[in-house]
Amino acid sequence: MVRYVAGLSGRLTRPANLPDEVGTAILTTAVSTTAGYATLAEYRESGLLDDRATLVAVTINTFFGFVQHVFTYYVPVMIPILGAETGVVYVSARAGIALAITVTGVLAGGVLLSERNVDRAALGEVDASGPEADDRTARERLREAAEKSWSTLRRIVPRLAVVYTVVIALVTNYDVEALTSVAEPITGLLGLPGAAVPVVAVYTLDTTAGAVTIAGTEAGTFTTRTAVATLLIGGILSFAVSTFRRSIPFQYGIWGAEFGTKVIAVNTALKLVFITLTVALLLAPVW
Repeated sequence: MVRYVAGLSGRLTRPANLPDEVGTAILTTAVSTTAGYATLAEYRESGLLDDRATLVAVTINTFFGFVQHVFTYYVPVMIPILGAETGVVYVSARAGIALAITVTGVLAGGVLLSERNVDRAALGEVDASGPEADDRTARERLREAAEKSWSTLRRIVPRLAVVYTVVIALVTNYDVEALTSVAEPITGLLGLPGAAVPVVAVYTLDTTAGAVTIAGTEAGTFTTRTAVATLLIGGILSFAVSTFRRSIPFQYGIWGAEFGTKVIAVNTALKLVFITLTVALLLAPVW
């Protein structure tokens, strides 16, 4: 698996006009999201990547970050709750969305990036080696990348802790349920059953609880397609909550407020676009 991801990451970064070293960060993300982002942060801070190149790299990172959650959350948690058919379709939809975002990043890099966005002379500062530099295995490169990111992590983790503490305090005192007030007109407009409203409301607060809610709905209320579409709509409405709970603390901790805001904006916009397209496909009358 590690060798496969390493080879794929190289095929993605080169068409995007990114150096092979970025593939190491992408590979690391499939194992540890924080370590992978820390490596990219190190590349940006050293000058290897400018802001535009870093945004492209973060976008390409999306699918590989999803891969990690497949084995830690989607397969052991979501599929058993939703059942085999609905669970597999839901996870496949999420995987397709993540892959579409990654492909968008590759295409954007091919169009928007050039040598001006990458300073290969900065490689000496980060002491990173590309895939051709030696005959080390992908696993050895991953281990070395993790070791090199440790110093960056030691600087980032305290900042993460501070931002998480502040954000949790704000969210705890906010009426999150008010964010779901638009669920009923949306589900009605899309022709989803009335039972979709409480599912969306619960999913907005907690994805696992949302899955449990839809799984506990009376049989026949949802088809596989409407169930998956309902969960994805819940995902759209939950962005406001998840942005404050997870994205802002994590991205601000990694990049700082200014660039972190750019990363969040790009990630959110792309997710909204591709989730909306996926919902439209699921509910298309041709099925």
